[in-house]
Amino acid sequence: MNAFINPARIDFVTLKLFCAVAKSGSITKGANECSLALSAASRRISELEETVGISLLDRSARGVTLTQAGHAVMQHALRLFQGFEQFSNELGEYSKGVKGHVRLWANMSALTEFLPAALAQFLIEHPEIQVEVEEQISGDIVRALMDGIADIGVFAEGSPTTGLDTQVIGNDELVITCSKSHPLSKKKSVTFKECLEYDFVGLNRGSSLLELTSRSAEKLGKQMRLRIQVRSYDAMCQMIAANLGIGVLPIQACAAQIQAMGLVAIPLRESWANRNLLIATREGATLSPPATLLREHLLEQCVK
Repeated sequence: MNAFINPARIDFVTLKLFCAVAKSGSITKGANECSLALSAASRRISELEETVGISLLDRSARGVTLTQAGHAVMQHALRLFQGFEQFSNELGEYSKGVKGHVRLWANMSALTEFLPAALAQFLIEHPEIQVEVEEQISGDIVRALMDGIADIGVFAEGSPTTGLDTQVIGNDELVITCSKSHPLSKKKSVTFKECLEYDFVGLNRGSSLLELTSRSAEKLGKQMRLRIQVRSYDAMCQMIAANLGIGVLPIQACAAQIQAMGLVAIPLRESWANRNLLIATREGATLSPPATLLREHLLEQCVK
């Protein structure tokens, strides 16, 4: 493949045609879908292959299939279309009076505890700003901030924060949660070392909570016996209620589920059981006025 491709020689019409041909397995069908003459479509495909310097389609009497390079081109083309669609949608929002757009990624604890009320107040005060909220695990939030996919992130302390500007925005108290029939259920408090004698229910890999508890077990010279891993606190509570193990959960975020499912929450006698929630932006990034407004609002509303 040509290492120095001139993007000016590749247009959206050709990329749309290429995707249509790839999906239909036929240059004729792709041309019809894009309202192009067959000769014009064939020429565009040939010029695209000439531009990238490699064959993108395997041609046969039964139609066409993608080469490995063709698959790569199609994936990039689809990303371009998705980006252009988002670009168009955001411009459309401006034309409708939406004068700002902020991408906020937050972990489950933040979304359950304080963000709903804080966001509701912000949107009342700034109806012209749209806030796009995504729930993600802490590690993914950090990567999204570094890659410029998210403007503001709220996540639990413990994930690497190099390259980010962070500030404490809240606090989580972690507790051991178990069913009423579990041997630990009668304890008034417990050390993490005592808990490591039992099976655990945990979050999937990449969660700061799993990283925190796994590291704590390693420091004690042991490993957590993870019997099952899930993607949400609610799913953890359901598994714990089914006696599949015990779990470490933030009490503020999970109090309602713990009570509803008849679970027991036991204080952890560990210094790390009280962890901070951080609000973060990419270090040195110039936030848009709407993002700056949201960050200041969240700090004002949430920092005690």
